[in-house]
Amino acid sequence: QVQVSESGGGLVQPGGSLRLSCTVSGFFFRDNAMAWYRQAPGKQREMVAYVSSGRRTDYAPSVKGRFTISRDNDANTVYLQMNSLKPEDTAVYSCNANGRYFGGRYDASDYWGQGTQVTVSS
Repeated sequence: QVQVSESGGGLVQPGGSLRLSCTVSGFFFRDNAMAWYRQAPGKQREMVAYVSSGRRTDYAPSVKGRFTISRDNDANTVYLQMNSLKPEDTAVYSCNANGRYFGGRYDASDYWGQGTQVTVSS
């Protein structure tokens, strides 16, 4: 069984920071690519960032320069550090585990966490 669990969401003011965590069990974490997605009300889910097993990363243009994805293989955990948060960052953020990574592209697997709410508001 693959289990994915996110934490760290909450309410933050514009310009603030938040760090999300995603812990995975059920497979060899160090060998797999991981990604963060988000979905705002009334909008489609979009990929925010991914990190490969070799620690290659990429980001959605809307968050590049503000968000940082990283991983701790010993802890089976991927993080999303979010800085300079904007109201438009408000969404449910979900972690996707063991997606298909090839040629700089991440395709989501069926292994999702429950999601964690991030609200950016004054």
